[in-house]
Amino acid sequence: MASVLYLHALPVAAQRGAITLPQNLGELADEAAVIIRGRVLSARVEPHLQLRGLTTVVVTLRVEETLKGKPDATYTFRQYVWDVRDRQEGLGYRKGQRVLLLLTSPTHLGLSSPVGLEQGRFRIQRDAEGREFAINGHGNAGLLLNLDRSAARKGVQLSPAQARLAAEHRSGAIAFDELRGLIRQFAGGPQ
Repeated sequence: MASVLYLHALPVAAQRGAITLPQNLGELADEAAVIIRGRVLSARVEPHLQLRGLTTVVVTLRVEETLKGKPDATYTFRQYVWDVRDRQEGLGYRKGQRVLLLLTSPTHLGLSSPVGLEQGRFRIQRDAEGREFAINGHGNAGLLLNLDRSAARKGVQLSPAQARLAAEHRSGAIAFDELRGLIRQFAGGPQ
């Protein structure tokens, strides 16, 4: 349990200055076009190809697992960077970082981002026993709020363990296997 608390206490880079509507995991998964788990191969800040005044970060991942969509073995997306402080840090994407991303469809300008920005971007880390945990840029606060209502609206049947987790969790890291199972329920992927 100390490992989980440690994960919760780690600083999470968030796109500063961004205000997004709080969404729960069901809403995030439903809105995402692609949901992938992978390792960051590169992240570079560069101007948009067509709109030179627009700063973007181009992130390339090695895809380890696909929960929604049909990405290739490597997946690249371009995300808009609007806060000058985030330009120096590439929005916090780091080579070698393990992430779970719930991504929007690219716009006509080729821009994409995690759904709800930091709500749909999870760092994946292991504890001392090798168990994987995930935490988003909001510390998973509100991630499972009203998930039972979202499940009912979508016709998703949560298992008793999933329903209990949704009812009890307020914030902090979530075991990756549990998070994956919930995402698959809402994204319609294989269990």
